[in-house]
This record gives sequence, structure tokens and C-alpha cells, in this order.
Amino acid sequence: MQTEAIKDLLYRLADDKIILGHRNSEWVGIGPVLEEDIAFASMAQDEIGHAWSYFQLLEELGETDPDTNAFMRPAEEYHCCHLVEYPIGDYAFSLVRHYLFDMADKVRLKHLSESSYKPLAELAYKIAREEKYHQMHARVFLEQLGKASQESNQKLQTALNEVYPIAFGIFEPTVFSEVLAAERVQPLEDTLMKEWRMEVESFLRNCGLIVPPAGEVVEHFGGRTGHHTQWLSPLLAEMTEVFAIDPHAKW
Repeated sequence: MQTEAIKDLLYRLADDKIILGHRNSEWVGIGPVLEEDIAFASMAQDEIGHAWSYFQLLEELGETDPDTNAFMRPAEEYHCCHLVEYPIGDYAFSLVRHYLFDMADKVRLKHLSESSYKPLAELAYKIAREEKYHQMHARVFLEQLGKASQESNQKLQTALNEVYPIAFGIFEPTVFSEVLAAERVQPLEDTLMKEWRMEVESFLRNCGLIVPPAGEVVEHFGGRTGHHTQWLSPLLAEMTEVFAIDPHAKW
């Protein structure tokens, strides 16, 4: 039971990362300024690398190799949250999503670094150090734009109103949540969510933004059990196009 629970967690971690990495890569060539073009490309590369590391742990637990696992599953076998599936939208949307996701990642990685499952604890400690730059980037730009002008503040507020309720799907519990907590692999999703919420809401207010109501968060659940938004299947078709031509090719 514990092995299946750990696999479920690793799939959630890996799928979030690879899908968000692909989305972030879509800013290449169209960023609002050259530096952001490069920043989102760099963060995309990091996220895909982190996904590969999680897939590697899955391979050690008996799953298929990382490339096949990443590129050859149908949409309903992905465990990513809905938040990462949404198109990039405008820069404000991507920036707010970037901040909310990476702060959730920060909270989770802190606890995973102390996980009873040592291979995951060691990997989480390494990833957490690399993710500090993502978190710093998100905080700096969110605060600067939140306070820069009425126009920039309003664009961020509009994005936050849309993204914030969706972000709760990151913490969608699964049938394995209780097992993972009992075995000290990671805390309950609700515990992680409350810790994340305390941190992000304080920061958002400091940026001059109004924290919207969470709404009915279960509306944004489903991704962890294979029920996805309309955007995942087209994204996967694009993401896997080259690999699907010849899955056995050696590069």
C-alpha cells in the first residue's frame, strides 16, 4: 500500500512539473521583455528536469522509463492539477500562476525534504535549492508590478481573481493522502494548503492586491484522478509530437 501511495504522489509531482514546464516554454519568443523570455525558458527547463527526476524515482519503483512515462500516456492517465493545464494567457495570468504554484511547491518541498521515504527526501532537498530562484523571480515581479501603476495592479488583480480558486486544485486529496501522512511521507494535503494560504495571502496583500474568495474549490478538483480540462489533450498532442514519430529513436 505504501509503495502505491508513493507512486501516486510521484506521478502528481512529475506531471505537474512537466506540464507547467511545457506551458512556461511557450513564452519563448513572445515574452514582454527579453529578460522574461529568457527567465521563463530557464524555469521551464528546470521544471522539466525536475519532472525527469521524479519519473526516474518511479522507474526505480518498477514503472517504465522516464521518456516513455512522460510522453506515451493518454490524458486520463496524467495526475496533474488543473492549474498547470491552462493556456499561458497574458503575462499577468502566467506570473500569478507561477507565483501560486511555486509557493505551493516551496511548502511541499520543505516537508518532503524530511520525508520518511529517503530517496524522495534527498531529491526534494536538491530541488528546493533550485526552486529558490523561481520563488524569488515570482515575488520580485509580482511586488513590483502590483505597486507600479494602477494599470499593472488591475491586470494582476484580474489574473488573481481567475487563478486563485483554481490553485486550490494543487492540494486535491487522493485515496492515498491518509496513508502518506500516517507513514510520514508527507503531511495531509489540507495541512499543506493551509500553510501555503497563510504565506501567499499575506504577500499578495503586501503587493496591493485583494485576495479573492476561494470559492467552491472542489470545482477545480479532478486532475489527480485523471479528469482534466479541455486544454490537456491538445497540449499533450503538441508536447509529444516529435517523440511519437519514433519512440525508439536514439538521439
